[in-house]
Amino acid sequence: MTSGDKAPVRMACGSVRLGVNGEAVVLRPSGALWLEQHQTLVVADLHLEKGSAYAARGQMLPPYDTAETLRRLQAEVDALTPQRLILLGDSLHDGQAEARLASTDIDQIDQLSRGLELLWIIGNHDADGPRHLPGQTLDEITIGTLILRHEPLPAPQQGEVAGHLHPCAKVVGKGRSVRRRCFATDGQRLILPAFGAYTGGLNLRDAAISPLFAKPPIAAALGKDLVHLIGWTRLVADR
Repeated sequence: MTSGDKAPVRMACGSVRLGVNGEAVVLRPSGALWLEQHQTLVVADLHLEKGSAYAARGQMLPPYDTAETLRRLQAEVDALTPQRLILLGDSLHDGQAEARLASTDIDQIDQLSRGLELLWIIGNHDADGPRHLPGQTLDEITIGTLILRHEPLPAPQQGEVAGHLHPCAKVVGKGRSVRRRCFATDGQRLILPAFGAYTGGLNLRDAAISPLFAKPPIAAALGKDLVHLIGWTRLVADR
């Protein structure tokens, strides 16, 4: 962390509060980011309708990813009652995903948008954004000292909050390895885990992620009900 940021604090809900570029942020076990001062909930990489996209190519997956992802997102909204909900890009898996949404899933998105400001940040999978769903589409947004966009810019970026890379942390101990989705931060920037039910992950030690940080980041790995902070030296690469 930078000298101006407070040390991480464990919260009763299993979340971790820490500082990114001087802003207090809360990392939730669900993979959601809570900016309490700004009453803003942020999730990245929902990839809605990924299952149906795979099915169209002959790779059959249970067609429940969208409903499960939206259920988990609704639980976060119900728990925190945010004034603003930001979907940080790749919310739709492809350009036809919106047309494949079931009517019940559209109703769920309508329900999510009630009583709050819904913002869709565009990503590389959904560059045109949604056409008929509620909410506003943006390239990026600045909140306090943070700038939120889908794809991280190269080299260290002060105050950037991004998704896109689906970071995962891997540790080895007691004869077995554990790999979990994670947040990644060095106190200057923050990369969010993918929130979608069918999204994979890229090891935090991968060359596509590690050079983005000014110094070795910490991983905030997602447990069932707890965020686990893991130092850089404990992380191992995939073999």
